[in-house]
Amino acid sequence: MKSILKVENLVSYIGLYTILQGVNVDVNKGEAIAILGRNGAGKTTFLKTIMGLVSTRSGSILLEDESLVGVPTYDIAKKGIGYVPEDYGVFDELTIEENLRLAVRKDTTDGEDRIAKVFDLFPDLKIAYKRLAKTLSGGQRQMLSISRSLVNENKIILIDEPSKGLAPVIIESLGLALREISKESTILLVEQNFSLACAVASRYYIIDEGKTVLNGTIKELIKDKELQARHLGI
Repeated sequence: MKSILKVENLVSYIGLYTILQGVNVDVNKGEAIAILGRNGAGKTTFLKTIMGLVSTRSGSILLEDESLVGVPTYDIAKKGIGYVPEDYGVFDELTIEENLRLAVRKDTTDGEDRIAKVFDLFPDLKIAYKRLAKTLSGGQRQMLSISRSLVNENKIILIDEPSKGLAPVIIESLGLALREISKESTILLVEQNFSLACAVASRYYIIDEGKTVLNGTIKELIKDKELQARHLGI
């Protein structure tokens, strides 16, 4: 199966500090992959490096055989990578509707249809679509952030810690939505909530101290309590 996204020996840095020291991840079309690891392992930096928000020192990032290293973030987005950052990433002073319409790229021909699908997926947004983003609950803001990545035909969607700060009941509904999204989209998910990651992804990679140390199927990981304790602190 051909890779949508292939990352090899990735080393990246912020200021004087090298954060990633050898990350390898391979994502095939149609997969939902979880990136796991303890706090501070480099998971968020990994997604930011793919998006060009953190500088690459060495290694390769290929989107369908096309290198993303050194490419500006706005061009990476245009090439078909949706990005849902940690802590939302919406425009507080705009309404839900304005946030979604602003996210539609000029080359997207079915933006209206995609916005309608978003409202089917997240009915709360349809009910409140004229409200300013800053007036929404944490769960609604996360729904909006994810929705902004769905209004274009992206090859892969990077989602960073979607459950952060949300109540358990909201996380459960978010998991159902992400599973529905994974039926039509390729997803690379960074997530600290082990249950949510297992509910959405079929495979995993564990990053520890900036390096990929393990990968395999979620089914295998669920059974391996020793591995969970050693690398995830569960």
